[in-house]
Amino acid sequence: MFRLLYWSCMHSLEPSHNQKLNTETGPDDQLSQFWYDPETAFCLANEAIRAAGKGGRIACVSAPSVYQKLKEQDCQGFSTCILEYDQRFSVYGTEYIFYDYNSPLKLPAHLEAHSFDIVLADPPYLSEECLKKIAETIKYLTKGKILLCTGLIMEEYAAKYLGVKMCKFIPRHARNLANEFRCYVNYDSGLDLDTLS
Repeated sequence: MFRLLYWSCMHSLEPSHNQKLNTETGPDDQLSQFWYDPETAFCLANEAIRAAGKGGRIACVSAPSVYQKLKEQDCQGFSTCILEYDQRFSVYGTEYIFYDYNSPLKLPAHLEAHSFDIVLADPPYLSEECLKKIAETIKYLTKGKILLCTGLIMEEYAAKYLGVKMCKFIPRHARNLANEFRCYVNYDSGLDLDTLS
């Protein structure tokens, strides 16, 4: 079943002319950005679209590579925004919201509580403090569904602050990282198939 999910993710990729940010733009190491490889970003974007449903709203919190994959598909009946510290994403206009996890609820008034069908988040640091603060943002924004991508070492804190459980799907990054990463959800996810290895 995992192979089917992976195959559908990979064979649905279509080139897009909607990208505003230069495709050569990559992670900014000074901002602790470690972007997913294209296949992982696409699979996570597809999962967010599926979970949000037709006409759904998706918030990406500190997840720029997934946001870019969502933008490549933005004609598929959903809306998205990115909450991100990296101001290069301001080229996306009103979809971009400057976000500093140190001020987790310092959000614009138009971002109403519980207004997103799913929140996909990737905290920039593997620390309890960072996750706890980002959890405040996630709980404020989501109607219920959460897809969290963070280190394996954060499993206990992810459960404690967000009530999420680890999926079998293992995200891969464009650059090899020393820390193992995992996805965590609080809903029945296509990333949590029994046949994943």
